[in-house]
Amino acid sequence: MKKIVLILLVLTTFSFDSQKEDAFDTGEYFKFRIHYGIINAGYATLEIKDATVNNKKVFHAVGKGYTTGMSKLFFKVEDLYESYFDKETGSPYRYVRKINEGGYTKNQEGFFNQNENRILVKDYKRNTEKTLVTTDAVQDIVSSFYYLRNHPNIDKLKSGDSITIDMFFDDEITKFKLKFIGRQDITTKFGTVSTMVFKPLVQTGRVFKEKESLTLWITDDNNKVPIRIKADLAVGSLKADLDEYKGLKNPFKAKK
Repeated sequence: MKKIVLILLVLTTFSFDSQKEDAFDTGEYFKFRIHYGIINAGYATLEIKDATVNNKKVFHAVGKGYTTGMSKLFFKVEDLYESYFDKETGSPYRYVRKINEGGYTKNQEGFFNQNENRILVKDYKRNTEKTLVTTDAVQDIVSSFYYLRNHPNIDKLKSGDSITIDMFFDDEITKFKLKFIGRQDITTKFGTVSTMVFKPLVQTGRVFKEKESLTLWITDDNNKVPIRIKADLAVGSLKADLDEYKGLKNPFKAKK
């Protein structure tokens, strides 16, 4: 369960928009239902608000993930991810990561200095802080979602092409690679939706079958909403489907 919550926050970073105007605005809200077969395992939400950092108006994105019902009894998840980022450049100023995954907890906050390629990370659980070196145009895990939804290269992608982004996570810069597969119409609770299909490259191990065990479906419109995520596990598969949305900047249309 904790994997799919993190997947939602990581994989949704790879939504794109070929238009120059922003694909999102304040008030946008997504809710995803996470399920293992017919079992409802939990939910994840993403919401964008307004905030002020250093007397400047910025976007404040909030991502939450949590288990429900019987899943909560077996493995409790309560995750909170936040990001404050520039409305024009998409560069993050601050992130928050406060998680509880089956008793494994983290409580961190990071402050970016994009001019000097530095980040101050405060760990409230351990009562420590440290300054680390970052790269140009680095993103945090949540700001990446909104930053790349306005990426201009989507029309240039061909089947098999990949895009890589620098992302700060767990005190290091992660190179996250995403491969474009093609386009597909899928059936959802909203009707048949035209999508773009991507496969993030993940590390193999006891959880995932192979490097390309994850698949992401994104609406093929100006919103570029992550509408479905599937993770093939060692036993069965875990899926997350868009269950509710509001505040989209552009029209969302499904085929009947």
